[in-house]
Amino acid sequence: MLRGHLNDIFIFMAVVDAGSFVAGGRAMGMSRSAAAKAVMRLEDRIGARLLNRTTRTLSVTDEGRVFYERGLQVLASVEEAEASMARNGGTPRGILRLTVPDAFGRVVVLPLIEKYVATWPELQVEVSFTDRLTDIVEEGFDLAIRIGTTMPDTRLVSRVVASYGAILCASPAYLSNHGEPQTIDDLAAHDGLIFSSRNQRQGWRLRTEGGPWIKAPVRSRLRFDSAEALRHCAVAGLGIALLPDFLIANDLGAGRLRKILPGFKADQVKIVTIYPNKRLLEARVRRFIDLVVEQLGS
Repeated sequence: MLRGHLNDIFIFMAVVDAGSFVAGGRAMGMSRSAAAKAVMRLEDRIGARLLNRTTRTLSVTDEGRVFYERGLQVLASVEEAEASMARNGGTPRGILRLTVPDAFGRVVVLPLIEKYVATWPELQVEVSFTDRLTDIVEEGFDLAIRIGTTMPDTRLVSRVVASYGAILCASPAYLSNHGEPQTIDDLAAHDGLIFSSRNQRQGWRLRTEGGPWIKAPVRSRLRFDSAEALRHCAVAGLGIALLPDFLIANDLGAGRLRKILPGFKADQVKIVTIYPNKRLLEARVRRFIDLVVEQLGS
């Protein structure tokens, strides 16, 4: 009986993932009507509606979202059990669920993922490219890669794996229209393009070689939770941005952006891996962290 109950749960999750009974049933090798009946059995058993159904749409109820998240935890436990049996060989298996920053993920992490799946054919990878700070435990991620973010959450482990230089830059058109700042205090008269996510806002600290850190006065009309959006606006001449060098190297080389206040250095941009605090770390997660450190640590 328990196996049948679990099967109904997995069918419900497949329907949610696919967005319809037809596609969800197909993913589980069954018809639309069989998938719908499985979800109805599940709803009857737990005494709650999990899906709102109309002739055209299918949506998840609040109870359905909670149940789906619990289902992810069940799957994670099953995958961890499988991984523990394979730990002697250390072969990554199952699904590696990652959340990575949008621009950094596409430019830097994606080539690592391509190398990883080529090395381990039994592995699947699901990636969310977003600059939004996610709750990786609640949302079912194995690993997050973040820029400059450490996590005080005791459920999580954070590890700095690499650092990049940050560069204060603006487009030639912006500097022609507004003048080029010569001192840190001059920045107060300019438009800053600031990274801001939830209640975290980027601050600018600069210093000369060996000098003390100075907090730059920054006014900003434009704030984004996307580094790529900041880069785009800087190239478009909308203000001054402080961006990691990997993101703007091509723009600097092509003259679309210019480094300003070259006598000052900014804080290093730290790349951090964040993952749930577990006694045993699955091979698929551990091996990917090793690859990130190997490729980016230098």
